[in-house]
Amino acid sequence: MKNTVIIGLFAFGAFMTACKPTAEEVNVYSARHYRADEQLFEKFTEATGIRVNVVKANADQLINRLEMEGDMSPADLLIAADAGRLVLAREKGLLQSLQSPIIKERVPEHLRDRQGYWTGFTRRARVIAYHKERVNPSELSTYEALAEPAWEGRVLVRSSQAHYNQTLMASIVAALGKDEASAWAGQLVKNMARKPSGNDRDQVKAIVAGEGDVAIINTYYMGLLLNSANEEERAVANEVALFFPNQNERGAHVNVSAIGLTAHAPNAKNAQKLIEFLLSEEAQKTIAEVNHEYPVNPTVEWPALLKSWGRFEMDLLPLDELGQHLETAQIVFHEAGWE
Repeated sequence: MKNTVIIGLFAFGAFMTACKPTAEEVNVYSARHYRADEQLFEKFTEATGIRVNVVKANADQLINRLEMEGDMSPADLLIAADAGRLVLAREKGLLQSLQSPIIKERVPEHLRDRQGYWTGFTRRARVIAYHKERVNPSELSTYEALAEPAWEGRVLVRSSQAHYNQTLMASIVAALGKDEASAWAGQLVKNMARKPSGNDRDQVKAIVAGEGDVAIINTYYMGLLLNSANEEERAVANEVALFFPNQNERGAHVNVSAIGLTAHAPNAKNAQKLIEFLLSEEAQKTIAEVNHEYPVNPTVEWPALLKSWGRFEMDLLPLDELGQHLETAQIVFHEAGWE
């Protein structure tokens, strides 16, 4: 029985006017667009009787909407596919702290806001994809090494406007400092095989098409390609492998999809129940198996595909510290000419 209601961004106000709020619902503003999420919202409703109303748009649109709505906002939860957007939402005063022992028990400290304003509920490593025949993995080592002359004209990556790249760059600024990060980014731009374009799946397809040999992507995109209903996409993915960089140093950058309780949530108790449900073993297994993301709950076993990519060392920089580096990351992109 499907009780999840998915609503367009600008139709939500009319919906809420027509349907008077009750204690048995929770309103979610979500920048995620995955079937796994819909399945989980349906399961949550079946288990609790609480209806989940979902508004979908990109994270910046949702943040802007929360700002415009102010204390009249019907939203209870904000979900973004990138920790940086939740950091921004907190800085704008759009979230409130939620002190939940269950969140603290199920989510490692570096994957959540340590004052309770948001928590990650999925993990995705940002790694190096490479062509199995044209690149020997022994040639790969770190993100920084992709700026070396050996990779001239061989690197593929999406736009600097992609939130995933902004958060990655913020982590590099945190690790190397602004000047060294700028030098790296400038050289990486020179090594790009083409002008940044497309999403992460497009980078993998460009590798197989011979436009470049390596790309910076999120791991779960490879899972989506390998399990695509499209035979051509599956064939493309089978020509490419993943490499986890910086394993002898700080570890691979790991971002999270994150969720936060809005500042004026009208259904805060129901919202807390939904967050805690998304961190349960059942929900975390669904996320890993259906969307090929790593669970944040360390007690949940990885499915076979994720295991096949191997265990890896991850950058343990607390993601709630990235906010102080996001503005510098934008400056680095601009100075490097990374479009």
